[in-house]
Amino acid sequence: MQFGVYTFVETERDATTGKPINVERTLAETMAEIELADRVGLDVFALGEHHRSDYAVSAPAVALAYAAARTKTIRLSSAVTVLSSDDPVRVYQQFATLDLLSGGRAEIMAGRGSFIESFPLFGYDLDDYDELFAEKLDLLLKVRAAERVTWSGRLRPPLENLGVYPRALQDPLPVWIAVGGTPQSIARAGALGLPLALAIIGGEPARFAPMAQLYREAARRAGQDPARLALGINGHGFLADSVEEATAAFYGPYAETMSHIGRERGWPGLTRAQFDAGRAPNGHLTVGTPEQAIAKILAQHKIFGHQRYLMQMRVGQMPHAAVMRSIELFGTTVAPAVRQALAEPAGAPA
Repeated sequence: MQFGVYTFVETERDATTGKPINVERTLAETMAEIELADRVGLDVFALGEHHRSDYAVSAPAVALAYAAARTKTIRLSSAVTVLSSDDPVRVYQQFATLDLLSGGRAEIMAGRGSFIESFPLFGYDLDDYDELFAEKLDLLLKVRAAERVTWSGRLRPPLENLGVYPRALQDPLPVWIAVGGTPQSIARAGALGLPLALAIIGGEPARFAPMAQLYREAARRAGQDPARLALGINGHGFLADSVEEATAAFYGPYAETMSHIGRERGWPGLTRAQFDAGRAPNGHLTVGTPEQAIAKILAQHKIFGHQRYLMQMRVGQMPHAAVMRSIELFGTTVAPAVRQALAEPAGAPA
């Protein structure tokens, strides 16, 4: 199994004005976190794309290119590229360039995004929400498949035997579909034979098992080999040397962020009881000690049989030193233990 970290790079806020401050420091800390993840043997680090003041990264490929120069082996991905409001040709060019600079370590995690600010910003109509993603994904896959492209759609000007350069070092450049549980998107990923990243940020993970089944069944029906599919689970988590340390570092920023987003969408604020339920063995939060994380990830693997697990450790303004310790524990303790457990034959002694 592959292990990694993803972050939306939340900005620090001025207590009086609410405006972002120290953005350069936030980005520098993020680069340090990527470097550490690389050193401790994690497989993937991914950066989200957002277009609002809460977050510091609107151009993941640029930030990842900087990280590429400071790392050696870790794969560098978006999480996600908001493909619906971007141009697939430019997305391919940016990540092909990143791929060349990094020696073949780039990935695109394509999705619709958690927020809608990018649609009016780039002149797109939310009434075209579903069609935009489907059409642009089709074009992105055609661009990565061939140097010269002929393509037409309703929402973007056509291409007539035009070349797209540079070409990525990896052939094909990996494109994952990232979803939060939309069945249509899950079935599309399976039918296209694309790897799927399923975000579980609420509720019991076991309730998402039908999504994994839908993904593999859609692949089978489309003539794809389900055994060749890659499924990733993305979720919130935080590690420390004790449960108390992990909870103290994570709960406050997490609750504030989730409550803020909830208010925007008409949801009630997050309660401590909900947080504690999420931390339970059957909950969605992997917050606690490495031993607890190992047990939870292995339990989820029995449900999903997934090949990748990415943890979002920064949810709100997390202390940088605590995040660094969490990454260290994830790479040096959790990932090796889970890999070893999964490599052991069934019924072998622990």
